[in-house]
Parts: sequence; structure tokens; C-alpha cells
Amino acid sequence: MEDYTLSDKNPGFKTCAVCRHTWNGRKEFLADPDIEIIGYQVHFKDLRKGLFLFNHRCNTSLSIPAEKFTDLYRGEMVEERKTGTEECPGYCLRQDELQPCLARCECAYVREIIQIIRNWPKC
Repeated sequence: MEDYTLSDKNPGFKTCAVCRHTWNGRKEFLADPDIEIIGYQVHFKDLRKGLFLFNHRCNTSLSIPAEKFTDLYRGEMVEERKTGTEECPGYCLRQDELQPCLARCECAYVREIIQIIRNWPKC
């Protein structure tokens, strides 16, 4: 599992545009009690290009591409998308919806990553 830590080419995992706080790695970011996941903005053509949305204590919102979190998921990857079918509850269509999805769908793994992030231990 990659941590996406500091390197010469990467000045940090994420820097807040308002308060300029920098998280050196993903683990540090997810463990920060001042960070809260608030949503996911789907990119149906390439789910890795979707954005996870977070709030920071300084009252700013941060977005991070889903591809930075994809390796957290260890389950089965389904290739068929069920969006718009009877099986789909439409969670991906609602940016602020954080529930897991039980549909056997290409998008369901993103919903599982949201649960991993929500349950990440805070310092």
C-alpha cells in the first residue's frame, strides 16, 4: 500500500489552499482529526479521476483524485456499471452521499473506499 509521501518531485500529499497546512503523506492526512470526508464527485468515464471531497478545520474544502486512494481497496473489481438500473440506489449521483453501495457495480469499490476513509483511526 503506497503512502504517497514527500519526495523531490512531490512537495507533499496535500496542502490546504487557505491555511497552507501540508500533509506529507496519505496516512498523515487520513489520521488528522481536523479532516473529514464529505463526499465523492464521480467521473464515470474513469472512476480513478473522480474526486474525494474533504473538509478541513479552517473551513475549506479539499479535493483529492480517487486514484490516490484506489490501492486501499482489496476486494473484487466489477467491470459492469449498474447506474440507472433497478439495482442502483443512485449514490454516485449524489456528491454528498457516503453510504456503501450493495449493487454489484463497477462503482461500488469507490463506496468501499469511502468507508475505509470514514473509519480511518484519527490521532
